[in-house]
Amino acid sequence: MYSKEETQRLKREFWIAFAEKYPRKWVLYDTKIKDFSFKFYVDNKKAQVLIDIEHRSDEKRIAYFEKLEALKNILEEEFIKDLIFEKEHTLESGKTISRIWVEKLDVGVSNKNYWDEIFDFYNEKMNALETFYSEYDDFIKDIEIL
Repeated sequence: MYSKEETQRLKREFWIAFAEKYPRKWVLYDTKIKDFSFKFYVDNKKAQVLIDIEHRSDEKRIAYFEKLEALKNILEEEFIKDLIFEKEHTLESGKTISRIWVEKLDVGVSNKNYWDEIFDFYNEKMNALETFYSEYDDFIKDIEIL
């Protein structure tokens, strides 16, 4: 078991190593949609690539989610398989968001032997999501709230 400081140091090393292996600018928060972002997540059990829709307005959050859901077949056939779509996802803070993600189980940040596997997973899956988004962003952004 690592101390809090050791865990923070290890995570810092992890992200630095990832940036060195795949030195590029990821879209992440720069989607041009408020509270709609791409994220990387890792702990000691799994690695995930996520789309989080955290809009304060439930109507807007659900509208964006439903746009992505409408593209699910295209997304899974042409870009990325095994996505999990969750319209109502509750964060530890209690906040409800919409989340779409893919994960790799049985890997962890504390074991450096998994790092290359996680980095390759991140690169492949985030690249696919970003490519999909760049092709369909105009459709996704065009929501109507009455």
